[in-house]
Amino acid sequence: LRTTLLFLSPKDLYTAPDSCKGRCEEPYSQADECHCNAECERHRDCCEDYYRHCREEGFSSSRDAITDEDLLHVSEQLYKADHNKARPTDIAINPQYQASPDETGDQEDRSPRPLYKYVNEELFTKPTYASFIKLLDNYQRATGREEDVTAEELREQDNFLKEVMKTELMKKLFAFLHQKNRYGSEQEFVADLKEMWFGLYSRGNGEQDSSGFEHVFSGRARAGGMGGAGQRRAGGLTPGSRLCLGEVKKGKVSGFHNWIRFYLLEKQGIVNYFSHNFNGPWDTYPDVLGLQFSWDGFYKEVGSAFIGSSPEFEFGLYTLCFIARPGRACHLSLGGYNLSIQTYTWTKSTYGDGKKYIATAYVISP
Repeated sequence: LRTTLLFLSPKDLYTAPDSCKGRCEEPYSQADECHCNAECERHRDCCEDYYRHCREEGFSSSRDAITDEDLLHVSEQLYKADHNKARPTDIAINPQYQASPDETGDQEDRSPRPLYKYVNEELFTKPTYASFIKLLDNYQRATGREEDVTAEELREQDNFLKEVMKTELMKKLFAFLHQKNRYGSEQEFVADLKEMWFGLYSRGNGEQDSSGFEHVFSGRARAGGMGGAGQRRAGGLTPGSRLCLGEVKKGKVSGFHNWIRFYLLEKQGIVNYFSHNFNGPWDTYPDVLGLQFSWDGFYKEVGSAFIGSSPEFEFGLYTLCFIARPGRACHLSLGGYNLSIQTYTWTKSTYGDGKKYIATAYVISP
C-alpha cells in the first residue's frame, strides 16, 4: 500500500477546495471555499460543480428541489402575471442594423437613428416604474468611490421592494420559493431581496462602491472610453459626471441591462445606439434585444436587455435564477419560447449565514 501511494499524484489523493468531487454531504466548515451539503443551496455558497457531483438531477430527489421543469413552469406563470408590461402601442423601436458576431466589437455606429422612436411615458407613473426610476440616480459611476447611501435612498429601496411585492408576479414568485422551502415568510424574503440586491461590496480598492442592483440595472462604465468622437456623440460628459449614470472602471461598459434606463439616457443624448446582434422571437412585450452602444463615450459590445417588461418582471426573473441556479445558465420559458438567464455571485464577501450578493444577471442571447 505504501509503495502504491508513492506513485499517486497529489490531485489523485486530494479534492480541489473549490470542487464537490468526493465531498458530497460533507459537514459545513467555515474554512471551506465553497460547500457541498444540502444547505449550500439555501445559502447560495455551493461549489460550481455541486449539481454535477451531488445533485445530478437538480435536487429532483428532494421535495424541495427546483427542477428544470419547475423553472419552465414558474417562468411561464411570471410571464403571464406581468400585468404592468408595455402594451404594443406603448413602445415603438427602430432596431436598424443587425451586426454579425464579427462586427459587435467594431465600435462602429451603423444605425443613424435612435433605438426608441416612441415610449408612452405614462408607463412611468405606475408605482413599480416610478419607484424603480427613483433608484437610478442613487449611484456614482466610478468604482473605488465609496457610495454615500443616504436615509432617503434607503427609503427609496424599501419603497421599491414594497411596490414590487404588491404585484401578482412577485407574490407568485414568493409562493413558489416558499413552497420549495427557500423562505419561511414574505418578510424573510423581502429582507433577503434587500441584502442580495442592494447590499454594498467592493469592486474597486476596498470601498463599498457597488451592488447587484447598481450593476445590473444602472450599469458600469470602465474608464478609458472610445475617444473624443464617441464622447461627443454620447453627450460629452466627463467620467466624473453624475447624471443618473452608473460607474466607471477601465474602458468598457459592464452591466446595464435595463430598457427603461437605456431609453431615459438615449433621450438625454448620453447613450448612442450602434446596432443589435440578436432580436428575440417575441411579437409582443417583453421582447429581448442584444445591443451594441456607447454610453458617454464608453462602449458596450453586447448588452442583452428585455424590452417593454415591467421592473418587477426583470427583478423577479433574475432573483429566481440567482436563487435556483447561481453561477449557471438558468433555462426558462416565456410565452412558449425558451430563454436563458446567467447569474453570478459575488464571491469576495458575504452577508448573514454566508449568503452571497448578486454580482450580475443578464439574458443570454445567441
